[in-house]
Amino acid sequence: MLTVDEVLHLPVVQAADPQVLCGTGMDAPLRWVHVTESTENIDLLLGRELILTTLRNVSDVRAFITALREAGAVGVIIEDLSGAPLDVADLGLPVIALRTTTRFVSITEVIHQKLVAEQLEAVQFSRTVHEIYTGLSLTEADEAQIVDRTAQLLSAPVVLEDVRHHVLAQSGAQLEHWITRSRFVGFLEHTGRATGTENWLQTPVGAVRSRWGRLIVPAVLEDDDRAALVLERAGQALTIARLSGRDQRELLYQVRTSTLHELQAGHSYSDKDIAIRTQALGLAAAPYYVPVVISLAGSGTPTETQLADRALLEVLDQLADTLHLRILAGSLKPGYLGLILPLRARELLDSTLQGFTRRLAEQLTAPVAIGVGPEGTLATSIAGLEEAAQVAQIVPHLPTRAQPYYRFADLRLRGVLSAMGSDPKLRTFALAELSGLLNPLDLAALDLLDLYLAHGGNKTALAKAGYLSRPTLYSRLAKLEAKLGVQLDSAESRASLQVALLWYRMHG
Repeated sequence: MLTVDEVLHLPVVQAADPQVLCGTGMDAPLRWVHVTESTENIDLLLGRELILTTLRNVSDVRAFITALREAGAVGVIIEDLSGAPLDVADLGLPVIALRTTTRFVSITEVIHQKLVAEQLEAVQFSRTVHEIYTGLSLTEADEAQIVDRTAQLLSAPVVLEDVRHHVLAQSGAQLEHWITRSRFVGFLEHTGRATGTENWLQTPVGAVRSRWGRLIVPAVLEDDDRAALVLERAGQALTIARLSGRDQRELLYQVRTSTLHELQAGHSYSDKDIAIRTQALGLAAAPYYVPVVISLAGSGTPTETQLADRALLEVLDQLADTLHLRILAGSLKPGYLGLILPLRARELLDSTLQGFTRRLAEQLTAPVAIGVGPEGTLATSIAGLEEAAQVAQIVPHLPTRAQPYYRFADLRLRGVLSAMGSDPKLRTFALAELSGLLNPLDLAALDLLDLYLAHGGNKTALAKAGYLSRPTLYSRLAKLEAKLGVQLDSAESRASLQVALLWYRMHG
């Protein structure tokens, strides 16, 4: 913006033989030029005006200039042909004396032309910035592209970080010790420079009630006002990009989920119809497919479970992109995500599953249960999601989880009991077998029975595992037999109790 010092060096002013009487504040930008000859017009000032005067009706020059300063004027130019000294050097406002006759209209004309030109140029710049970021939004530019374009417009480094100071995108910035440095720069709810060890220009990014980051220029700039304009438009474009991407992903997840549910429902779709519908949602065409279900059951409240499902779906999409696997994934029910993995050959089944589950475990902070159904055609794989879901539901109840994923055959008796969990006959059998320990409930006796069966009825091994003397153990087992009403030495009794106890642990 045009400053008082720049006005001083204009040819029209230099031609009037200027003399600086007070040089304080010469770098102040001015908004307009005003001519006045008395204190009566001072109330008309709005601020940041450069005052032209001949002091014709001014009796007290110091009081006059002081009043101008207090009204917001940024400088005073006086036509002073008398040569008499003016005592104004300490008034804190630029004062310039013109020692030859000049026409004020010539000065105001030049200054107004420059101010108007600046305003027009600022309007054009704002329009250009608006068009640039509108174009980026319409072409669905990602965060990195928006940050790169912003850095080009500002000719300065730019960093986009999240609320934890993690760098999401950057262009031309020095990132050494970034997180440590950034933590000492407070977040602002407006565009500006925050106080702190790093005087960075920043703007918040995200909706007002859900800020997810900020855009930063970690550098000194020539024009903060213009940079702020660019940053604000960039922040808006980043917010739109995030919301647009989230809306697109959410819609895609909903469509994938509804499609999986519809195909699982057993409608009479041909193999061709199934292939067309799933491939339209991104699933690769392949000779074989394998159904996989990932369980997040027990992750918290329904809302927390839903958020965890959405987060895991995003992880699955990113992982599939990394591994160049075009999968189909959706939510089967809260806490259970189903996906169909394409296979180029049956021989690649185990290597594909091992690579996918290993990389998935690396991406997650909490363990998940993974069930795998039978591989085959696309229709077979979709039907197999139910079996895979049953497996994923059982896996958390296994005594040990040594495998990254499980099939039904890996679960053995637990798999059968899980599949038959709602059978009333099995329920009656299990509760009858354990009735002596359930009415009333005796948790200690149930735990002892569990340990006894886990050691195959070997009392010596059980005594060592439970740090019990044999007399104490024999006494407790005798009481256990009395409550159950069976002989624990009988293999048939142990088998019946094993089935009943497993059912009770899973469904009781």
